[in-house]
Amino acid sequence: MLIKIYGAAVQGIDAIVVTIEVSVEPGVGFNLVGLPDTAVKESYQRTMTAIRQSGYDYPRRSVVVNMAPADVRKEGAAYDLPIALGILAASESFDAARLDGFMIMGELSLDGSVLPIRGALPMAIKAREQGFKGMIVPKANVTEAAIVDGIEVYGAGSLKQVVEFFNNQVQIEPTVVDTRARFDQACNVWDFDFADVKGQENVKRAFEVACAGGHNILLVGAPGSGKSMMAKRLPSILPPLTLHEALETTKIHSVAGKLKRGQTLMTGRPFRSPHHTISPVALVGGGTNPMPGEISLAHNGVLFLDEFPEFSRSVLEVMRQPLEDRTISISRARYSIDYPAGFMLVASMNPCPCGYYNHPAKECTCAPGAVQKYLGRISGPLMDRIDLQVEIMPVPFDELSSMQPGERSEDIRRRVIEARHVQTRRFAGEPGVYCNAQMTPRLQERYCRLDDAGMQVLRMAMNKFNMSARAYDRILKVARTIADLDGAADIGRHHVQEAVGYRNLDRDTWGLR
Repeated sequence: MLIKIYGAAVQGIDAIVVTIEVSVEPGVGFNLVGLPDTAVKESYQRTMTAIRQSGYDYPRRSVVVNMAPADVRKEGAAYDLPIALGILAASESFDAARLDGFMIMGELSLDGSVLPIRGALPMAIKAREQGFKGMIVPKANVTEAAIVDGIEVYGAGSLKQVVEFFNNQVQIEPTVVDTRARFDQACNVWDFDFADVKGQENVKRAFEVACAGGHNILLVGAPGSGKSMMAKRLPSILPPLTLHEALETTKIHSVAGKLKRGQTLMTGRPFRSPHHTISPVALVGGGTNPMPGEISLAHNGVLFLDEFPEFSRSVLEVMRQPLEDRTISISRARYSIDYPAGFMLVASMNPCPCGYYNHPAKECTCAPGAVQKYLGRISGPLMDRIDLQVEIMPVPFDELSSMQPGERSEDIRRRVIEARHVQTRRFAGEPGVYCNAQMTPRLQERYCRLDDAGMQVLRMAMNKFNMSARAYDRILKVARTIADLDGAADIGRHHVQEAVGYRNLDRDTWGLR
């Protein structure tokens, strides 16, 4: 008897339908075909034991399992449940009449219980697109998959429960999630607030400008000056995720297996902070079993790189293309995958190896030229993609001991959102451009025009500090964002002056004694 059951395979952050054909014929043996990896091939031992432990007889005949399309590699143990159901249905252990209407995925334990899987959300989206009536997933993944409207999602606890469900012996209620209500309830909740930060008003202002325009930012300061503390609070002043962005972000984390048990939709912008020993593959994604890397996990959020110069050169250089294109293409001999990578880069570093160059109280002990050499670990093309470079000084004792809280994240965020609304209207007819940092040269020429006073300020800064040509475009884009925060239609002289102040490292005198 031949039985067909439908599952899914994840490619990138999307899923494709996999048809699992099971045939039980006279003979002895178990054959699994359709380009399975090792974990799928090992399903024989798991499914056989799970079937017996669930109280059913494993057929003493030849079992052939084909997974189509045969040219797509099947990975992981998530095919255990549909394979086991196919074997039982093909041996007429239960009524298979309703199987066609369901997509089924789940890993089996030896006792027959159903274990969590990765990628339940993109699988549910594909099941709805293909017109399936329902989907059966492990209980641990049911709230994640139930985000998708228009399809009934059932949480399975065991193989026996699923068999009895198809035999109409037990009822499993579909899980219903009010996606909009949960999203609206949690999208304005965050763990850290800028009210906890004492002093550092200039750095807070730089963060506000960076968030308002989607600009990348580099913080340079001595140890203990508050770089990491403030960076962790950055998501609290970013605009809230839209429902589309939340769904896209959740898909990526679902594929990577990063969602917590019972979590539905991600409501906060991701904040990823990898250690400087990370490998290029872990950062950009890929591997033997392709997975999203840190830059994709930071999509629609923040990628924070602490101790920026300590990252290996190869790791830093692979970020140049995704910073520009907002996507990362992973090409290998057997596959090619595109992952989204629309993140905001926030980096921090000490000004020199000892950490105390330009410190008001401690003397730098580095040798002559060490500061420039340390900064030289970051290539010019990568530095070119960082719009704001801000030097941080330690907070004086009087401000540190003050009991008066700083400005709340909620107030800063309100101004950021207003500036983003201005940019949304400005770039409404420009596909792929959502904020000032993404402006093309054509858009920059249209929206970043300076009057005579502003051009004079920029000319004086370029000549006095001997700034490079790459700083010119960055200053114009940042000045446009500052004008948006002020509600100004045109870029003024003071907007250019503030933007020039955020280019500390472009000055040819920085780092020289």
